[in-house]
Amino acid sequence: MNKHLLSVDDLSTDDVAELFATATEMHDVQRRAVKKLPALRGRTVINLFFEDSTRTRSSFEIAGKWLSADTINITGKGSSASKGESLRDTVLTICAMGVDALVVRHGASGAARAISGWVDASVVNAGDGTHEHPTQALLDAYTLTRHLGGLEGRRVVLVGDLTHSRVFRSNVALLTRLGADVCVVAPPTLMPAGITAWAAADGFATSWDLDAELPRADAVMMLRVQRERMSGGFFPTAREYAVSYGLTRDRLAVLRDGVPVLHPGPMNRGLEISADAADAASSLVLDQVSAGVAVRMSVLYHLLAGEEPA
Repeated sequence: MNKHLLSVDDLSTDDVAELFATATEMHDVQRRAVKKLPALRGRTVINLFFEDSTRTRSSFEIAGKWLSADTINITGKGSSASKGESLRDTVLTICAMGVDALVVRHGASGAARAISGWVDASVVNAGDGTHEHPTQALLDAYTLTRHLGGLEGRRVVLVGDLTHSRVFRSNVALLTRLGADVCVVAPPTLMPAGITAWAAADGFATSWDLDAELPRADAVMMLRVQRERMSGGFFPTAREYAVSYGLTRDRLAVLRDGVPVLHPGPMNRGLEISADAADAASSLVLDQVSAGVAVRMSVLYHLLAGEEPA
């Protein structure tokens, strides 16, 4: 791996395979009575989150601590940024204390890449605006690989708010690279501008008809409707969206037996996903959460421990 993880494009196919192999070993740590490895003892990891988060921030914190790194959480509201300090001054101040890695979530697309040019520490992009969320894509692909036995030729359908989703952007890039047959589904108002040319260049399909795609799916990933990022009326009502594009009980019944259902969270139950789908036997939502710790342990290990044996 490179010094930073800012985008899925920073990873080769071999890098992904290596991260998954290490994540499989790290996954076993979760079943131990004592969940500690000495791999990153003496290292310091700062989780710098300017946006709210439960899963990503907690899993990075747990990942660092289980690897014996000194892990510290800093939020935008609790930092000098709330007093008007610039992002550059904030990260330079933090890194002057001798940290080894910054895990950054920020509302501005490109923020993580900008930070990587200001500091000597390794930078992990934990979500930047509507740009990318590489570790989420890694954990999603890892979860699907473990469940399906591989992604080559598997049809993965991503459904929801594509315009505002960084998870969609990272997942499309990674899943197609790993051989999956990806189809993205959304109402026209939530399709990103220029997606037709993008899909043709990157080799994925687009559709406005969810009901036509579900019978052929090998996996379905529902994406959150990000109402906090919407400044206009992207759909008439929440009920109409749920009826047209939600994974309802009836749509769940259309899926072939055993087809997994995923959601990166947090879920809007009753909007993009019904309670029946979220809690179904085929739901991998909690598997994704568990995989998130293992994958982020793997990322931190490869960034900070190099090629040394665990």
